[in-house]
Amino acid sequence: MNKLDMKSEDIVEDNFEYIKEKFPNVVVESENGYAIDFNALKQELSDVIVDDTKEKYQLTWPGKKEAIVTANTQTTKTLRPLREKSVNFDTTENIYIEGDNLEALKILQESYLDKIKCIYIDPPYNTGNDFIYNDKFKKDSNQELIDSGQIDEEGNKLVANNQSNGRFHSDWLSMMYPRLKLARNLLSKDGIIFISIDENEIFNCKKLCDEVFGENNYITAFTVENNPKGRKNSKFVSVSCEYCLAYAKDINNSYFVENIPKDASEMTEDKDGNFVHNSGKRVVVGENFFNNIVNNFLSDKHYSVYYNSEKNDLIIEKENSIDKVNYNLIKEGYIRYISYKGNKFVENTYTSSKLQEMFKNNELEFKNNKIYAKNKRTTIRIKNLLINKKYKGIVNNNIVDVSLDYKTTSAGTYLKELFNGQLLFSSPKNVGLMKSLFTLIDSNNYIVLDFFSGSATTADAVMQINSSLNKKIKYIMVQLPEKCDENSEAYKSGFKTISDLGEERIRRAANKIKEETKADIDYGFRVYKIDSSNMKYVYYKPSDLNQEQLNMFETNIKDDRTSEDLLTQVILDLGLTLDLKIEEKNILNNIVYFVDENSLIACFDDNIDINITNEICKFAPLKVVFKDSSFKNDNDKINVEERIKKLSPETEVNIL
Repeated sequence: MNKLDMKSEDIVEDNFEYIKEKFPNVVVESENGYAIDFNALKQELSDVIVDDTKEKYQLTWPGKKEAIVTANTQTTKTLRPLREKSVNFDTTENIYIEGDNLEALKILQESYLDKIKCIYIDPPYNTGNDFIYNDKFKKDSNQELIDSGQIDEEGNKLVANNQSNGRFHSDWLSMMYPRLKLARNLLSKDGIIFISIDENEIFNCKKLCDEVFGENNYITAFTVENNPKGRKNSKFVSVSCEYCLAYAKDINNSYFVENIPKDASEMTEDKDGNFVHNSGKRVVVGENFFNNIVNNFLSDKHYSVYYNSEKNDLIIEKENSIDKVNYNLIKEGYIRYISYKGNKFVENTYTSSKLQEMFKNNELEFKNNKIYAKNKRTTIRIKNLLINKKYKGIVNNNIVDVSLDYKTTSAGTYLKELFNGQLLFSSPKNVGLMKSLFTLIDSNNYIVLDFFSGSATTADAVMQINSSLNKKIKYIMVQLPEKCDENSEAYKSGFKTISDLGEERIRRAANKIKEETKADIDYGFRVYKIDSSNMKYVYYKPSDLNQEQLNMFETNIKDDRTSEDLLTQVILDLGLTLDLKIEEKNILNNIVYFVDENSLIACFDDNIDINITNEICKFAPLKVVFKDSSFKNDNDKINVEERIKKLSPETEVNIL
């Protein structure tokens, strides 16, 4: 029973909790507990740098404020579909995006806000040999950077981060900070993020995540045995592991399932063919020194049990004294079981109704004057030490070979099988790690996002899980089309970019899984590339333009853009997701797109028949979109809008 404090609502505390939830990084330690860093909050609400020189306990580095501004700055970029690179474009729900992951995360903000249940990333480890993004490059002013190889013609911004760089750690942190902030927005309330990292930045990465996600949402740092033999290039120790940080969006709404098969040597098959754990069975009725002494003999947890093994019959009795025995049942062959300490009753572990349910489900074992709960769980909780192991385990109540394999060498061997004996990726991630992580999520249908996709191990792992466990997990991969070195095996094999190679890995993995399992899952993926907006930029006021210049802007859409380009941008602008089914229909000689049946209906033809509205409204669309230039004049545009309002009042009408 709660005691009323007879006070009004604490508005200040409510506001504090609201800000803490929305901006966990502005909550700092103070003399009186936790407080709001108002300068940090100002920075979150500003697109210019806010000066603050007051010292406090926090993670900071040169360029942090610029990184915050980078996260807050809007993008005008959009996605353009690449059907020729896609597999099953019209039916698949998987997405592969070619482009800068910072731009991709911004583009996805509205459509995928709070919708991603799992994020996995394997960012550059900052070993001194890695390439990182430099978000300060401007595409429109740096021909010398293109000439020097620091960026390419498309404005891709990978630069070497050598240890001689005076901002070696700062540049890495500045790269990661805005990406993690934007990624947090995409996570669902019960979402989880996994970040693979080695010891070069493990401590900075954890402090960074403590700030972005809130240190109270820290789950663990997995130690992953990726190189059991150890690397031999160290002066002091032979490094055999790396790490994987795990954070929740809101730890109160998240949890992991038990997903590791139990060792068969620890289980015994009972008479009903179920595997039961050999030890650790819980006493539910019997001598007990921990449960409470019975003071209320009407308690649901106080009862005596009489069990007849020949009849397989269980009877519950309410008894007020240990010495009061039902001898009639004893004569009939029943054995009495009670929970006691000394000469007093103690409460049983479960209520009588729960015990009877367990008996009905054959979950009880009667032995040595005690009743045990059979431990029939065939999985255990994952440990934060992920070691390579082969053993006989219990899967689907069968003894099978289990292999927990996290080795980089195994990942390389697998990729060689896919690419005809060639190792085209360096240091690929092992599918086994992804499978151990993704099966911790208690859902059969969710989205995994990987915005440092690389060799596309995440997509491969998702397909393997779906095929073996009958799940419908979807993935979104993001990879910069970084050029392959001309001396590399990948380039010699015909792959010009890392994204080309990643896409081909998915195709080959899909074919292998389909051939081996015959599973009916989604093997396809839609490819999109990040590009500038489909809309023309008008830098002058119309009054400043002469007639010849005005004629250039008869349409506000760029000449090289297709209807599918426009449709993709409209889908994103209206907050719809990229995995929705798209159907193309011909209505009155116009091409009309239906997205998710009637969620969105769009037509981008240059000349539309205004009678098309009658046909469109028959589907009661939620949203309708036309090009502004599709109408002959303003009267036609007004008539179309008025007609839709009349025929389908709930429909939202939009014009490009």
